[in-house]
Amino acid sequence: MKSRIEQRALELGFHACKFTTAAPPESAPHLDRWLTEGRHGEMAWLARNAQKRVDPNLVLPGAKCIVTLAAAYDAPATSPVPNQGVVARYARHADYHDVLAEPLKQLSAYIDQLGGAGTRSLWYVDTGPLLERDLAQRAGLGFVGKHTNLISRELGNWIFLAEILTTLEVEPDVPEKNRCGSCSRCITACPTQAITAPFQLDARRCISYLTIELKGSIPVDLRPAIGNRIYGCDDCLAACPWNRFAKEARLMKPHRRAEFDAPNLIELLSLDTAGFKERFAGTPMLRTKRRGVLRNVCVALANTGDASALPALRRAATDPEPLIAEHARWAIERIEEVTTTRAKG
Repeated sequence: MKSRIEQRALELGFHACKFTTAAPPESAPHLDRWLTEGRHGEMAWLARNAQKRVDPNLVLPGAKCIVTLAAAYDAPATSPVPNQGVVARYARHADYHDVLAEPLKQLSAYIDQLGGAGTRSLWYVDTGPLLERDLAQRAGLGFVGKHTNLISRELGNWIFLAEILTTLEVEPDVPEKNRCGSCSRCITACPTQAITAPFQLDARRCISYLTIELKGSIPVDLRPAIGNRIYGCDDCLAACPWNRFAKEARLMKPHRRAEFDAPNLIELLSLDTAGFKERFAGTPMLRTKRRGVLRNVCVALANTGDASALPALRRAATDPEPLIAEHARWAIERIEEVTTTRAKG
């Protein structure tokens, strides 16, 4: 039965499929401490459903097994270019929640069929109250690296995770052990020192949090470190040497959005609400809304120091959305300061 589920997962396009029990993850105390210290920032839902995260049976009563799955993704690396933005590799595809939903539904139905009457299964792709990286390590899918993301020896860390909780009992796989060794490349690579120590992340400093999850103003002292990133950050992931084993993205490849490899920042700043929705339809960036993405665009333009962006920023400084206008005004001041300094030099 176990091999049949694994084979079906591979047929559906997943790169790896491993099994663990539905017992609480051993890392539960770490979550409690992390939340108590406020390192989750404004992500209040993490605290609201913390009890479920540390007990899978509160998510699916009677669960006996958790099927953990990995789907590879990838996109070309990008370099800083004036007035062009950088989007995290995973977001340069159609929304992975939507792409992975159908194969997860099919695999869940297959598990229920194998289990027979009364078998119940519940699938998630980065949407459920689960400590999915901890469960994936316990299942042997990979190990949690010093950057707190999952690393697979076969796939690197350009991977999406998904889970199926099921009442079907399946023999668990052997847990993976940590294989970071003395490597600290991810810690060194972080532009904002958000990885405060090995295996410890302060989300409030993480560029992915600042450009995606944070709904308000980005702290001024952290804005310069964002560079020209407008959605997420890959630096800690890209630094990992295990990426030499990265695989081609079978499920995600047909859904690549190459237009986000190097988007023009000035062009993005001109988008109204309708234009924004049209441009980002079907992508993860749509959920950050126009106000969030254009806020990020203003910061990125400020960090380029290119005076050619000033006309667009001056228009944005009068935007009816206060968040965009505030960041545009800051960007104007920063570029003017840089321009003045260059002229004096």
